[in-house]
Amino acid sequence: MKAIFETNFSGLKLLHRGKVRDLYDLGENLLMVATDRISAFDVVMPTPIPGKGIILTQLSLFWFDFLKDLISNHLVTADVDHFPEECAPYREDLRGRSMLVKKARPLPVECIVRGYLAGSGLKEYRQTGTVCGIKLPPGLREGDKLPDHIFTPSTKAQEGHDVNISFEECATLVGEETAQKIRDFSLALYKKAASYAEERGIIIADTKFEFGFFEGELILIDEVLTPDSSRFWPKEEYEPGRPQKSFDKQFLRDWLEEIGWEKRPPAPELPPEIVENTKKRYLEAYRRITGKELCL
Repeated sequence: MKAIFETNFSGLKLLHRGKVRDLYDLGENLLMVATDRISAFDVVMPTPIPGKGIILTQLSLFWFDFLKDLISNHLVTADVDHFPEECAPYREDLRGRSMLVKKARPLPVECIVRGYLAGSGLKEYRQTGTVCGIKLPPGLREGDKLPDHIFTPSTKAQEGHDVNISFEECATLVGEETAQKIRDFSLALYKKAASYAEERGIIIADTKFEFGFFEGELILIDEVLTPDSSRFWPKEEYEPGRPQKSFDKQFLRDWLEEIGWEKRPPAPELPPEIVENTKKRYLEAYRRITGKELCL
């Protein structure tokens, strides 16, 4: 299928172009379009993953519905035939990869929940025995399940790397009451999703949620529980004490580490086999979680 690296819809007001999503202001609502861009180490790769935006959108739609009893979300509709008339000329490009969403005021933090020791959490633990200031038991290995899942927020960098922060620093940014709410919601969302996914052969090692306020209500926004925002490990191959196989961006990160890329622009072009294998992992995550096939 044709990859969409970037959208440029004349007649629609482009509000923001993120690492993956293009956001348009449609007046009452926003149009959120998931492109096929992929980033690693907070740098956008020059090579897209065809169909990736569709996988992310469809998986987010599944989770929004699955988790709606815990918290409301920003989705208005994902049916392009019900989008505003000005979107009609771009209907086929938008189909499957876009959502009409409420104009929420996003919080300036990313809400990360970790159930296993990996990534930046593992690096910090090896140095200090803590993750975002949370003391963990000694002797944990890479990939070990934590005694309980933990809330480890980070800043939301427009450019460069996000920075892990403590709960106290999070409360300074958003207020004590809101910090407590997003912590409690994040932990509850992770618990429900992780239990469901594990029954379907996927360990959610960690994930990132984003929240915003809409008409005074705290709601879930952006994407949710996708291979872009989570570490998905195949349960049948899980073995602590080593790096895990995954259905997420870790495959791409590993390749970038192997070739010695210095984790700053410009990023290298991705060879066809890396593109195809990344796509296969995303599709497998979708299939296991939803029980459906996506033909891309």
